[in-house]
Amino acid sequence: MDPLGARSQFVDIQNLPTWQQQLDEDGEETPLEQSDSLLSQEAFPSPFPFRPDINRKIILFCGDIALLNCTAILNTSNESLNDKNPVSDSVHQLAGPELRDELLKLKGCRTGEAKLTKGFNLAARFIVHTVGPKYKAKYRTAAESSLYSCYRNTLQLAVEQSMASVGLCVVNTAKRGYPLEDATHMAFRTVRRFLENHGNILETVVFAVSDTEERLYRKLLPLYFPRSEQEERACLPLIPADIGNSEGEPVVPERQIRIAEKPGTLEGLQRCVCGYCVEPVDFIDLQLEYLLAWRFKSDDSEEESLESDLGQVGNHAFARMEGDVDKQRKQILQGQMSEAAIHKQHQRNYNRWLCRARAEDLSDIAALKALYQTGVDMCGRTVMILVGRNIPVTLIDIEKALLYFIHVMDHITVKEYVMVYFHTLTGEHNHLDSNFLKNLYDIVDTKFKNNLKAFYFVHPTFRSKVSTWFFTTFSVSGMKDKVRYLDNLQQLFTCIKPEQIDIPPFVLEYDARVNGPYHPSQSSSL
Repeated sequence: MDPLGARSQFVDIQNLPTWQQQLDEDGEETPLEQSDSLLSQEAFPSPFPFRPDINRKIILFCGDIALLNCTAILNTSNESLNDKNPVSDSVHQLAGPELRDELLKLKGCRTGEAKLTKGFNLAARFIVHTVGPKYKAKYRTAAESSLYSCYRNTLQLAVEQSMASVGLCVVNTAKRGYPLEDATHMAFRTVRRFLENHGNILETVVFAVSDTEERLYRKLLPLYFPRSEQEERACLPLIPADIGNSEGEPVVPERQIRIAEKPGTLEGLQRCVCGYCVEPVDFIDLQLEYLLAWRFKSDDSEEESLESDLGQVGNHAFARMEGDVDKQRKQILQGQMSEAAIHKQHQRNYNRWLCRARAEDLSDIAALKALYQTGVDMCGRTVMILVGRNIPVTLIDIEKALLYFIHVMDHITVKEYVMVYFHTLTGEHNHLDSNFLKNLYDIVDTKFKNNLKAFYFVHPTFRSKVSTWFFTTFSVSGMKDKVRYLDNLQQLFTCIKPEQIDIPPFVLEYDARVNGPYHPSQSSSL
């Protein structure tokens, strides 16, 4: 209820029936049951078996997604993030003008990407923005892959930010021409596979549809989320033949890297493409095949023979893009490369780490809730939280922790931000090794360092202050002046308003016990 007693326009998802609960509420037999007899004597296992635990996470909501009271909602837009469509118009109208100003800072969004902003005046705390593909039958494979990425990246972002619930709209808009039924199959199988493989953190996924979309969604949902074993059997003959890989991603065999029998020769390269209609991406695959084979050549092969072999590949622009990586690394060690070349080499290395981070399953690291985004500070800069006590250094894969940091922070660091590190009640098993921190500092892109404006170190100990001083003085440059030691939360609230920061309960309890309860009047007077 609103303060004046008027009914709120927002919809609390906790009051909506789950997909499993709707089985009893529908009160009618599913029209798919007529096909049950076809398989009554068959023993084929369904690729989407009956899973009541997953069904309890699914909600089908017919209405405006902008009204949902959940952790995040999905907004479909164009590459400039200024599309005019019913979903986007409603989100902007309810979120307020601050959303448009925030989107300008994102500098657009590529097809298939997912970018995060605050919810502003919405009931949802965050808005995930994505761009669906323009559909043409000629490029159907590319469109399928892009639409998969829209949903997959949205869900991945929700898990990385430890979101409990997310509302998904229909990504394909009418003006982009994607067939609604094909798009619905893609959405359902992507969500189903994600919840199977990485869905421990997500508690609720809401499919928000219009009146015209609801009938199709209700028809196809049982194929991917059967609510009983009987419904599972009835739906099995209706499941499409193409259901993607184990993640629901479209599989295109001819686009996969293929190693030829003799990749070191032009004959071997030609044998790879025999029987295929080679598209530009296939040519890249061939280059990768050649480079992979070259890496496994004997060390005593001479540079002249390498140049002659590369000459057989051709003078295509792609073949001239990349120099000899090993030679460049040698020049770096000898101090012979220019600053621009060193920067290019560093950027290339970071992009490799970023690609790995996007491809890796990092849900176990995300579940620790050690790194997450909250509000903004007094200057309007994004605030990132790092909870030291939630990092069991001795129990986790430290390289996956590095990948998770890169994945979460990459889109945050495109603009100015601050970090708040809670050292509260940490033990030896929570302390990151200085070598790891130095490696992380060397790997990350320059935007991480340039756009970090302050690092608030909350509840430091004498030992942690000494260690930090040595590290910022002798191991990394440019960090020492950004570190601010804060002995209590009252000092932190002079930089960041309390309502703009999510503080773990144990930190609040510790600070109240050691420093006394927080008084807003004292904070405002500082």
